[in-house]
Amino acid sequence: MAIPKNFSEDIPALETQRSVIRVPWLTQILKAFRQDPRWWFAIVLLVFILAAIFAPFISPYPPLQYHPSVATQGPSAAHLLGTDALGRDQLSRIIYGARLSLSVGVATILLGSLCGIVLGIMAAYFKGWVDQLVTMFIDAILSFPGILLALAIAAALGPSIINLVIALAVGRIPLYARIARGQALQAATFDYVTAASVCGTPTWKILFRHILPNIFSPLLVQATLSISFAILDESALSFLGLGAQPPTPEWGSMINDAQTYLNTDPWMLLAPALAIVIVVLSLNLLGDAVRDRLDPRDQARVTGAIQK
Repeated sequence: MAIPKNFSEDIPALETQRSVIRVPWLTQILKAFRQDPRWWFAIVLLVFILAAIFAPFISPYPPLQYHPSVATQGPSAAHLLGTDALGRDQLSRIIYGARLSLSVGVATILLGSLCGIVLGIMAAYFKGWVDQLVTMFIDAILSFPGILLALAIAAALGPSIINLVIALAVGRIPLYARIARGQALQAATFDYVTAASVCGTPTWKILFRHILPNIFSPLLVQATLSISFAILDESALSFLGLGAQPPTPEWGSMINDAQTYLNTDPWMLLAPALAIVIVVLSLNLLGDAVRDRLDPRDQARVTGAIQK
């Protein structure tokens, strides 16, 4: 059997192609981290998440344990971030506070985005009076400043974590409803949606199996960015006494407790404030990286800038 003349020349190309296919997924991740430093903030968030999950095992002291003899003590080997006015270890309370703040932030976005997405895709698919009713509801919520609306709802429902999540989630509904509506209006014109409707596919299956998966990317990006703002709002409401109640460790309430000692013991305020800044900054930068990764136009722009 005769061997083609170009066969030997094609072998290096085949080997190169095979090596590209066999690149481990870890190498791809390291390449992404090298090309875009913002992905390193995912590790920062992972540290906070692991600390929140394993708080009972890594915190040096129980968060509610009082030590009046070491009250308002500065950072030391025994207490790396010092103690508060009641002698409680600041580092332990920061670790347990991460569990509460991250949980409230995620729960707020899940509840708000779920309600907003359902309203948005229903308005885009049914149109008519359904669209008008949803638009009126969204405009009514947007007529109030977000933090003031959450403050009013939390004050009306009473101070608790569940009520705080509800108050913060209501203000997130219009954002996700608008994004879902705009994306679903475009997705509803696709041929496969029309074909599914003609074939008698149930409406709920068209909405959640044909339209929703195709508008998921922008919603995911917005959710990543919104968690940081939810944590900020949660800390602000807890600072005002409408969130976690003492002696529950929470970053906003810790800042409220420390403001009296700002001139004499500033480390009491510095630790929870830095925790909020680091988490919020990491979420924002990671959200930008996710957006650039999922949007082909942004990804091409970032790649071109890196190559230059």
